[in-house]
Amino acid sequence: MEKPAELYLGLMTGTSLDAVDTVLVSFSPDSCTLHEALEYPFPTQLRDRLLNLIESPDNVALDELGAIERELGLLYAEAVEALLQLSGRNSADIAAIGCHGQTIRHRPDATPSFTMQIGDAATLANQTGITTVADFRSADIALGGQGAPLVPPFHQWLVGSKSNTSVVVNIGGIANISVLLPGREPVGFDTGPGNTLLDSWCARHTNERFDKNGDWAASGQCVEGLLKYLLEDPYFGLAPPKSTGREYFNTEWLEKRMTGFGDTKPEDVQATLAELTAASISAAILSRAPEAKEIWLCGGGALNKDLCQRIAARLPGASIQPTDMIGLPPAWVEAVAFAWLARARLNLDSAGSPAVTGAERPGVLGAVHRPG
Repeated sequence: MEKPAELYLGLMTGTSLDAVDTVLVSFSPDSCTLHEALEYPFPTQLRDRLLNLIESPDNVALDELGAIERELGLLYAEAVEALLQLSGRNSADIAAIGCHGQTIRHRPDATPSFTMQIGDAATLANQTGITTVADFRSADIALGGQGAPLVPPFHQWLVGSKSNTSVVVNIGGIANISVLLPGREPVGFDTGPGNTLLDSWCARHTNERFDKNGDWAASGQCVEGLLKYLLEDPYFGLAPPKSTGREYFNTEWLEKRMTGFGDTKPEDVQATLAELTAASISAAILSRAPEAKEIWLCGGGALNKDLCQRIAARLPGASIQPTDMIGLPPAWVEAVAFAWLARARLNLDSAGSPAVTGAERPGVLGAVHRPG
């Protein structure tokens, strides 16, 4: 049974750590309407502390972890209040917030497996006065799944065809694909690095947070020997279900593999990293959905013109378009997905997908925090 209020908020902070993507959305049985969206900036100091926590956890005290968790909850609440003000709405208009939280560790193949997203949903709920659904991955982990990616069922709901196989590619810090099969459950997995290595390398050598339009990568030349070496990483050869994160694909991972390529021009490394993202995405599509003729791109990487051209060059038989061609701008798709997952949680709908994560059964995902 649908809740009386139809409006939901979705919050997403991915591995790129560039902003809090915040959306106001409503849903009908088979479509959604994006009413308002906002990129709420990350304070530089908090971003730097989060990066240190993610990439150098042994150097972070427990007190620091606790402080960051609370600060994130307060930041998320600020983002919500900013969006409500922008949209002319108030908390009473909102059925729920769906908040993914910030992944600081994702170890689906550890014994025991675990995943950690922080953001203090209790603080978010009480600061805003809005029921908040968070911690979506844990239920899937508890059912023996990878805990990620969680968005393929939403992609199926949004763009799945009854007659043709299509693919949605989400290029955030980590890239993932959703293979949408007519009459079947979607298949999806993380393909490897999306923007994370590109952003890190760009920040190191240009003092820019990201390579706008991929212009810097386009100015370089792919180093085929380095690309081949990077693609030899075992992750790319793993069969799904599989998922990964910044705790694996990070600057340390890249530096270890730069031995012997130290004299390479920085722009040539950037071009090679762009090819790494394009090659791993296209290989995943060709291995799982070679028949797909429609490929939809979303996430921040969909705004990278050079990267999109590299993907298209590797998939010449397919139509490759951003998701705004089907009514949802690429930058907001993932935040909308978590609003949709919050709606599913309140309706007690099973939004987990064993075909994607390998879980024992579809799970009801997310922990509910009510203000009070």
